[in-house]
Amino acid sequence: MKRFWIYVSIALILAGLVAIGFFGGRFVVYLSMRVLILSIFALGYNLLLGRTGLLSFGHAAFYAGGAYGLGLFSIHVATNPLLGIIAGVALACMMALIIGFFCVRHTEIYFAMLTLAFGMMVFSLIWNLRDVTGGDDGLVGIVRAPISLGIATIPISKATHYYFFVLFCFLLTVALVYRIRRSPFGLVLAGVRENDRRVEFAGLSVRNYRLAAFVISGSFAGLAGTLGALLESNTNPFSAHWSHSAEPILVSLIGGIQTFAGPIVGSALFIVLREVIERFTQNWMLWFGLILLAIIMGLRGGVVGGLAQLFRSEKCPAPPSGGAR
Repeated sequence: MKRFWIYVSIALILAGLVAIGFFGGRFVVYLSMRVLILSIFALGYNLLLGRTGLLSFGHAAFYAGGAYGLGLFSIHVATNPLLGIIAGVALACMMALIIGFFCVRHTEIYFAMLTLAFGMMVFSLIWNLRDVTGGDDGLVGIVRAPISLGIATIPISKATHYYFFVLFCFLLTVALVYRIRRSPFGLVLAGVRENDRRVEFAGLSVRNYRLAAFVISGSFAGLAGTLGALLESNTNPFSAHWSHSAEPILVSLIGGIQTFAGPIVGSALFIVLREVIERFTQNWMLWFGLILLAIIMGLRGGVVGGLAQLFRSEKCPAPPSGGAR
């Protein structure tokens, strides 16, 4: 019965997402795409934070790697978005492999600070290599040309058409991340998070598993970056700034680090709350921060984890106090 209601919920959510593409207004479709792209970013990031227990402050570098990889490919090589996405993800993967090789040798605060340092190095390079990256102006004029598959062509120039392409990438990410978490590889990552020494005693290389998780996470960040660049038709150096790296961290905390759906729920809350608060006050960062603090401190496991604990406590009430005398 429990699985039945899970499948029904998934079907209703999918129907709602499809309905947005067909019946949603222009702003709703745009906002939904932002939520889906941030969800891809956060789902990949949570493989590193929630599953492996590593806190990275430099993941925006891989997001920017994907965005600039697609932008440079689109401007200088070919306008086929699919090839551009492959080029952007490949660049982000290579960057994650190189940076991760140095970072995974350390853990905890040292790992976090190293990722922050590398991330700001990438930001500085993008800012200063004006002839290649456009400097502070970024890359503009990234065109959403039709996707050519040889036997068919898929138009994505219109917002609704592009929405379904982003939705497809989101569903593909959800399926891949779910499979990774449930695989033996994902279970080893959870073991590394809980007790890395026991994993080493079992004869497994903790460093290699951490590096693999880092590269996979960085690749998903690159995918999100390519989709974001196509959505806005441009990209800029601040996509690599450390403040952008904080978004998947906040999203994971809001939704629930130890849950699969947490990054998705957190992304929706993050985007919608920010958009609503900005419309009512100029001091949106203050109110947004207070609301986030209330959510994070009030629901210790995030929204998804907190609600799951609440439902479990209602189904299994505490036994009455007292007993036979």
